[in-house]
Amino acid sequence: QVQLTESGGGLVQAGTSLRVSCAASGRTFLVNAMGWFRQAPGKEREFVAGIGWREDNTAYEDSVQGRFVISRDKDNNMLFLQMDNLKPEDTAVYFCAASPSPFLSTVARGYDYWGQGTQVTISS
Repeated sequence: QVQLTESGGGLVQAGTSLRVSCAASGRTFLVNAMGWFRQAPGKEREFVAGIGWREDNTAYEDSVQGRFVISRDKDNNMLFLQMDNLKPEDTAVYFCAASPSPFLSTVARGYDYWGQGTQVTISS
């Protein structure tokens, strides 16, 4: 099937930046729309950002709009999330997700493939 591997998480101070990456492998022809979700301790997994097969088709959760940018490198089967002006409330495990559909989804059930997640911790 499809394997998704996240990287780039870490511990940074509030107000700084971090970029997380996701590498897709396996049957990558099944990867069309992709997204980032996050899950903080004791909370449900929530949508952060998504991108369709058309790269101008993007969506963001309200609290990250203007601070986070999702992008992809189709040639190398990579997905990125540039996170600027990070806040302590951005602390969570960040998951990469992919779907065979070309249209992005803002809900978890819209994605068939998931990575294991990468921890992002923002200190105040």
